[in-house]
Amino acid sequence: MSDYVVSARKYRPDSFGSLLGQDVIARTLQNSIARGKIAHAYLFCGPRGVGKTSTARIFAKAINCSNPGPDFEPCGECESCVSFKEGRSYCIHELDAASNNGVEDIKTLLDQVQIPPQVGKYSVYIIDEVHMLSTAAFNAFLKTLEEPPAHAIFILATTEKHKVLPTILSRCQTYDFNRISVSDMVANLRSIAAKEGITIEDEALHVIARKADGAMRDALTIFDQTVAFCGTDIKYDDVLRNLNVLDYEYCFKLTDAFLSGDYKTALLTFDEILSKGFNALHFVLALSSHFRDLAVAKTSGMESLLDLPASLKERYAAQASKCSLKFIYDALGITTACEAAYKASVNPRLHIEYALMRLSFLQGVPESAPAAAPVAPSQAAPAPAAEASPAVKAAPVAPAAPAVSTAPIVEAAPAAPAVEAAPAAPAAPTQAAPAEPAAPAISEPEAAASVSTAKEERAAARRRMSTGAFQSLSLSGIGNQDAKNENAASEAAAEVVIPSDEEISAKWKDLAFKYNSRPRLANALANAHLSFEPVEGSKTVVFTVTNDAQQKWIESNLLRELEKEFCAIMGCPALKLVVKAEEFVPEEKIYLPSEQAKDLMGRNDEVRNLVIDLELDV
Repeated sequence: MSDYVVSARKYRPDSFGSLLGQDVIARTLQNSIARGKIAHAYLFCGPRGVGKTSTARIFAKAINCSNPGPDFEPCGECESCVSFKEGRSYCIHELDAASNNGVEDIKTLLDQVQIPPQVGKYSVYIIDEVHMLSTAAFNAFLKTLEEPPAHAIFILATTEKHKVLPTILSRCQTYDFNRISVSDMVANLRSIAAKEGITIEDEALHVIARKADGAMRDALTIFDQTVAFCGTDIKYDDVLRNLNVLDYEYCFKLTDAFLSGDYKTALLTFDEILSKGFNALHFVLALSSHFRDLAVAKTSGMESLLDLPASLKERYAAQASKCSLKFIYDALGITTACEAAYKASVNPRLHIEYALMRLSFLQGVPESAPAAAPVAPSQAAPAPAAEASPAVKAAPVAPAAPAVSTAPIVEAAPAAPAVEAAPAAPAAPTQAAPAEPAAPAISEPEAAASVSTAKEERAAARRRMSTGAFQSLSLSGIGNQDAKNENAASEAAAEVVIPSDEEISAKWKDLAFKYNSRPRLANALANAHLSFEPVEGSKTVVFTVTNDAQQKWIESNLLRELEKEFCAIMGCPALKLVVKAEEFVPEEKIYLPSEQAKDLMGRNDEVRNLVIDLELDV
């Protein structure tokens, strides 16, 4: 078998000085040993891989060491230190609470606690993952934990402090371990790489440290994995490819595209990132982190907040100089909003692409397609007024109609308020079918005579009929007369002023007051809801009643009378009344808590966003 040992075990801290990122805790424990104030129970809690169990082992060796160093470091040479290193110590005991979490396991431990140590002063019991103990096991442990024998010391370690019973917490000195900073991990990895004879770029070390997320054990595991992939010469690109980490270069490229408004490059870059198998949400998180680093780099005196190699710090400073703080602030707002709504999005890719387009337009929306140029008056289509100029049309008639004259008839111009009637222009000569000489034609002045009202036209027609002039009318003349009648009617309609909706609503109460002698009808009219449907030359007023019976009764007995009375009140004969029954919509009542929660989310966007962000179950 191979003698290979992973780096996480090979380079595990074995003294207080080799502990990484936990200087305060190490100093506190050393001082307690120096002053002889050693508690009977400790609780080490914090994230994974930050040195909780390692610190417990170092502390256990230090309090039993026969020849401690000047800072009470374990010597590693005495019988207690050697026996612990070889795994045969009878003074230091480790228990995995994840697999020994029952009451019987705790009872076995309590029986063992009564045995005094054979070597050293204390029997130290390190219980790892103590939060996995059952409630019954915790309760069985309480009395002994509170009043253990003088030689017994308990060190409990857990990653989930909130799962430990408060009665246990109150009996222990609690030490909260912190995540290890990127700079500390990079320094430690660099020293380990030098010991192993491995060449690795500084940027690659930072990628490994950031990927470990504050856990030194994870960083060492990733380091071993990278060495297995790359060998003894590790490059930045190899680490990115091995760990499937998004390259910083993408974020710099995208930011340049945003600054120039090049949304095409932004979308194509995003597609390239997806094609390489990256998670879309991780891409948005990386973009947010990039804008955060730009904001830090842009402000002098905040360089310590950038856990980056020197080369990357220079690139961030160069790009930050191109960005305004407002641009960075707005960009962060877009990316964080995109993160929050990503899981609720039906089309996540479109959701992110829309965010990228918004980022591209922060510096200004690109110019749209040029608008159509305004048409010059000379090129515009002829206005209706142009039709008012007199025109002459020839009406050729078949020879079989001897009574119809083929003389040119001048058409009357359509009515237009701004255009006065122009005198008839002489007609151009046109060829027409020959007509019999016996059939007299209507003279041109007579055909072009203007008639003021429709009644006068009808009277003139009756006079012509009585005198036999009807026999000499041409078909064109008849059509011309009909056009004049229609124009006169439209002029008369145009003179009617249609009241506005507000005027009708204000006068509607007067109609209800007219029927005070009939209280039910007056009440129905007063409480009616009005709506309006404008029609050319008139307006329809729709009023509502409470039920279908009222609607049918009013329609059959009273609608025309109400319409006549209301037209008289308004002084406008162009109003029409329509009665409708109100639609009954049953009130929806909410009883269940889940329905109440959904209703609250529908009415309050902040509550809905909170439920989405926290992934709450309603």
